[in-house]
Amino acid sequence: MKSFTLALVKKHWTISRKTQNCLTCQYHAGYQEQMSHWPELPVNIIIKWLKERSSSLIVADFGCGDARLAKNVKNKVFSIDLVSNDPSVISCDMSKTPLRPSSVDVAVFCLSLMGTNYASYLKEACRVLKPSGWLLIAEVKSRFDPNNGGADPNMFSKAVCEMGFTSALKDFSNKMFVLLYFKKKENKSSNGREIEWPELKPCIYKRR
Repeated sequence: MKSFTLALVKKHWTISRKTQNCLTCQYHAGYQEQMSHWPELPVNIIIKWLKERSSSLIVADFGCGDARLAKNVKNKVFSIDLVSNDPSVISCDMSKTPLRPSSVDVAVFCLSLMGTNYASYLKEACRVLKPSGWLLIAEVKSRFDPNNGGADPNMFSKAVCEMGFTSALKDFSNKMFVLLYFKKKENKSSNGREIEWPELKPCIYKRR
């Protein structure tokens, strides 16, 4: 049995592209295998949420994996991931995307806040989101369980809000994952303080 984390993939960022692709494929294979045992997938909830709104909304899917979101909605979706063999996916550092400032209406992180620098991904999402744009985050529930080594969800939400968002909804009803909905403020007011981000423990996907 082997375990793969995105941190392992990022650790090898300086090695050959072929090896990067191999590690990323192994990570995604473990991810897909674990997700196949879940009774409900968060990406399907996000797809439903988008379908209930205007198809004119432009979406950025950070850490898109197999780009399932883009394949199931009519919206224009920028599918972004660290490495991908899919030509429809923008392969890049998710903290430095080629998207223009204030160019998207919805930013999605579906089980993709991996790595110790996850805050830089959220800052990039804030940069590319339009005022009043939506930030949707789905994460494994154990990562937000402070009683078992996870982050305090209130501390996490506070950090996101200090970046320039308001918390619209926290959904902890699912046994496997949490859903957090934020809206970007029209005008960001900075107090100059450094944002204190909680540590998110690694999420390990095991391939059997």
